[in-house]
Amino acid sequence: MQIDVLGILDVRENGVSIAPTAPKPRQVLALLALHADQVVPVFALTDELWAGRPPRSARTTLQTYVLQLRDLIGSALEQEASTEPESAPRRTAKDVLVTAPGGYMLVSGGGESDVREFERLAGMGYRAMDAGDFKDASRLLREALDLWTGPAFADVQTGARLEMEAKRLDESRLCALDQRIEADLRLGRHRELLAELTVLTSRYRTHENLHAQFMLALHRSGRRGEALEVYHRLRGTLVQELGLEPSARLRRLQQSILVAAPESPLAPESPVPAMAPLAPARAGSARYA
Repeated sequence: MQIDVLGILDVRENGVSIAPTAPKPRQVLALLALHADQVVPVFALTDELWAGRPPRSARTTLQTYVLQLRDLIGSALEQEASTEPESAPRRTAKDVLVTAPGGYMLVSGGGESDVREFERLAGMGYRAMDAGDFKDASRLLREALDLWTGPAFADVQTGARLEMEAKRLDESRLCALDQRIEADLRLGRHRELLAELTVLTSRYRTHENLHAQFMLALHRSGRRGEALEVYHRLRGTLVQELGLEPSARLRRLQQSILVAAPESPLAPESPVPAMAPLAPARAGSARYA
């Protein structure tokens, strides 16, 4: 089974899509696919579908959605059966979408999941960062980020649970992006980052670490004045929107740039404010919204 949720939902069994077009069955598949090979409780599925206000027929309706998914799985398995020897054991739709005590489980059969691959590559990238291998860190984190084709569950009508999962995944993506940029800064790729950081700081207007990285990239590219402008723009946004001053680390970075000669960029090892714990693998602190 191939499971893709980092963008448009696409779940394939034997190369055949088993993703329904109807919104609620699609929600069910998205939650099952995200937690493939784990039992998803009935209460979690009903909460996703009906936001804590399930109708009296909720369990029956959920069973109907499961049957619809099994019909699609069954059609995919028929194609698999046509290519397998007759003596080979035949799987059924119930073997793929299993009814378990208290819930349902989508069995991936050792297939591929873009979320799991993202987490694997990102974890390797973080370990490379910790080891000071910035070249490998940049490569691995870039490969992890390339798995994203859009927002998680981009074409799925999301309830509370999928919305929470989408936010969690986006925070993990932002953490990987932050660390990839940090690795590129360590490798001296300051000018290459300017266009990307211009877009990112416009999108994440109160994200301190991205602004700190932009300040460093600008200053090391000989654009000291613009680096200081980034700080003042961020400070104005933080004060106006959140009632907060920039963190002490960001103020120290601003002072370092302020006192440096315009023609003397900061050394590559100059400190950058730490990132917030956007994924379990990382730790630090920053403010963003």
